[in-house]
Amino acid sequence: MKRRNFLMNTTTALVGLAVTRAIAKMDHSTMSGMVCDINSNNCDTGDKGGMNNMHMKMADKMPQKLLPTSALPQGIDLPKLNLLKNTSHQQGVFEASIEAKPVKITLTPEITTEFWAYNNTIPGPVIEVFEGDKVKIKVKNSLPQPTTVHWHGLLVPADQDGNPQDEIPANNSRIYEFTIPKGTAGTYWYHPHGHETVAEQVARGLAGLFIVRSKNDPLASLPELNWFFSDLKLTEKGEIADNSMVDWMNGREGQFVLINGAYRPKIKINSATRVRIWNACSGRYLNLSIPNCDVYLVGTDGGLIAQPYLLSQPLLLTPAERAELVIIPQKTDSVYLQSLAYDRSKMGNVAPEQDIILGELELHKSDSINLPTTLRQLPTLGPAVAHKSLEYTEVMDMNQPRGGVLFLINGKRHDMNRIDLESNIHDVEEWTIFNNSHMDHNFHIHGTQFTVLSHELNGIKKLPDYVALKDTINLRPKEKITIKLQQNLPGIRMYHCHIIEHETLGMMGQLLVK
Repeated sequence: MKRRNFLMNTTTALVGLAVTRAIAKMDHSTMSGMVCDINSNNCDTGDKGGMNNMHMKMADKMPQKLLPTSALPQGIDLPKLNLLKNTSHQQGVFEASIEAKPVKITLTPEITTEFWAYNNTIPGPVIEVFEGDKVKIKVKNSLPQPTTVHWHGLLVPADQDGNPQDEIPANNSRIYEFTIPKGTAGTYWYHPHGHETVAEQVARGLAGLFIVRSKNDPLASLPELNWFFSDLKLTEKGEIADNSMVDWMNGREGQFVLINGAYRPKIKINSATRVRIWNACSGRYLNLSIPNCDVYLVGTDGGLIAQPYLLSQPLLLTPAERAELVIIPQKTDSVYLQSLAYDRSKMGNVAPEQDIILGELELHKSDSINLPTTLRQLPTLGPAVAHKSLEYTEVMDMNQPRGGVLFLINGKRHDMNRIDLESNIHDVEEWTIFNNSHMDHNFHIHGTQFTVLSHELNGIKKLPDYVALKDTINLRPKEKITIKLQQNLPGIRMYHCHIIEHETLGMMGQLLVK
């Protein structure tokens, strides 16, 4: 019988994997010999003594002492999240207000932490709307720096999408207005997307859930749970920790993994249940294992897939990816919800990947149910009339204070004043993204959902296991994926790796749709 060590309380939750405190060392065998000037868009090859200087600079920065994982309570019931109140009395209109501001939250009697939060909660309140609704949300920025709100995955006009070009200055407000298109019911979220500030703002807690519902939902009869995963990294004093060199190189991972703001919560599943899942972590990959259950994938980033897909292996969700599952307990039991070890070839002296406990599932055996054989008719695009190619690379920069590495697309780092690609509105396009680096990265694009046509690795091309609408997809080292998409609204759209530290360090581009 498995040993339990859950403590009952009412606040956040931790992960059993302690973040490594080793000072990073770059491996000559896994990095190219490239060195960049910090202000340059293009990079030249060459050693220039960069490695030795880099090691010396990294050794000068001592790692922060972190709060032990035993310091926070665990084992509370999974918190239900607050809904953002609709203040409109007009049918088909959702109107509300959000304030981003510093807030102190008591985690234990001894630990009070200042977060940055939407409407004082971690995560922010859940926004629920229906297809066709007109949305009007006033955002007040009470942070000490500019911010935006990006409506991740939603098909909204470019000037309403919280791009870094459209920041809300500190102590200012703006109103975001858009209409939810028909056929886009799904699991989305919102988070900051300011220029050079997003890594800090997400690490301090800014993120929230956005659910678009259909009035003809084939799974509406099932009970629902929301699992919103986020990372929390605290110093030994209970303060939000700064990013370490390892965080900048690999993506930030806290010593605490939270679900709905709780550490290792207890989750009851008494019958076949629809579960919406968000990976809202900055850099952590989740490789979810749900024992003693039949688990059907029924939705991805862009809503329901065509047919239920029975999972035969853990579900890998990279930062910003979402999924909808139907979970059917096959036993009455208490088991751990875990993220199984997944090697994404991190840089530096980091600990080997481990299985980590995310929570405890209390299962009650459920009768089988008949899921609909068809969940949705996915939209089809015609033949592509244009093709674009992207290449991810990593380069050394001995002048770069944040990790000593830059992450590039097509040899360039993100520049707010440069348009990297152009597309004609409504054109069907195929994009090929090549991860020409030694570690996993993912790809996210604003303003559209795409379908994956193929994966290619080690000369072997394969089709996806199922057809789905996505806005974020992982690429293994040296993997190439081909996707099909269509942009139907004009303006500037961002595309980038959604390991937030990597986009901040350059792995982002700008697409002009005209």
